[in-house]
Amino acid sequence: MDLMEYQAKELFAKHGVPVLPGDTVDTAEAARAIAESIGKPVVVKAQVKTGGRGKAGGVKLAETPDEAVARATDILGLDIKGHIVHKVLVTEASDIDKEYYVSFLLDRANRTYLAMASVEGGMEIEELAVERPEALARIAVDALVGCDQAKADEIVAAAGFPADVAAEVASVLVSLWKVFVEEECTLVEVNPLVKTPDGRIVALDGKVTLDANAEFRHEAVFAAYADVAAEDDLEGRAKKKNLNYVKLDGQVGIIGNGAGLVMSTLDVVAYAGEAHGGVKPANFLDIGGGASAQVMADGLEIILSDPDVRSVFVNVFGGITSCDAVADGIVQALAMLGDKETKPLVVRLDGNNVEEGHRILAEAAHPLVTVVDTMDGAADKAAELAGAK
Repeated sequence: MDLMEYQAKELFAKHGVPVLPGDTVDTAEAARAIAESIGKPVVVKAQVKTGGRGKAGGVKLAETPDEAVARATDILGLDIKGHIVHKVLVTEASDIDKEYYVSFLLDRANRTYLAMASVEGGMEIEELAVERPEALARIAVDALVGCDQAKADEIVAAAGFPADVAAEVASVLVSLWKVFVEEECTLVEVNPLVKTPDGRIVALDGKVTLDANAEFRHEAVFAAYADVAAEDDLEGRAKKKNLNYVKLDGQVGIIGNGAGLVMSTLDVVAYAGEAHGGVKPANFLDIGGGASAQVMADGLEIILSDPDVRSVFVNVFGGITSCDAVADGIVQALAMLGDKETKPLVVRLDGNNVEEGHRILAEAAHPLVTVVDTMDGAADKAAELAGAK
């Protein structure tokens, strides 16, 4: 689960990472009290789970409490890359002498943890990594040892932090590692980590991604930080139905059993879509080992509720759940959905009892269902149907 800036900073402060005082409000007038309590110029910052807030007008300086109200009025309700601002952070403004970058993340490719640091913070780190990769230090972190003082010193040296801030940045790294481990994160990032004119090191912005697999150990944190207003409605509904669903920016709905098969399906649909107007997968949906009528109906209902979806590709390999059970599930699901089902389905079955599965679908002869034997062929047909809409 991605956190908003203010939530990330709350976790930072909990573990000793230095942050500036501030609080969040969801009405413009409420910004006045926060600004008055800080007693200094403040920055009003949109709280949305996307970058580019400053360029979109979502970060504004306010010299007085009255200006804080005006700036909050400007920002609340703003649409930033499809994210509507429902809340703003009013925080103490800070003069900046230098901007740095530090982060810890899960490095899946190398099966380890990775620290990244740069003395050139403030810009989009993706741009820096591409344009000037030598300016971004990458240091592997052993999961059993973690980021102790020695590792923090190594990271600081590799990134070339000046001697006058090296010790304090290393201290921040040790504290940031505590956030990463104790809160069970897949990413913690500070950009920028700033040096103020009076020599302090402060986390001016923060990004944290919590590992959803660890939610059962951090139920209070997940409950407190759930962004109900901004959460994708489809993902929220799918979660309530215990479906492994992720919304994507595409037009072909995907249902499969097993994460590996679904990931492969996304790839073949994306490839096939290049020949049909550039259509792409609209979602990740893994129904797991059980493909009952209710599970299939729940999955189809979620996907068909997505206005971007133009066709659906059901790609199932019969194993523990045989293909005839899957076919029965599809037929019953379509009957349960009734008139709600108006978009074409392409079904590819393989594995245990596939012949019986095909027979059941052929006998049902649903006008919206097309059965294709191969995965590539089915992906191409689903992309063709989506591209023709």
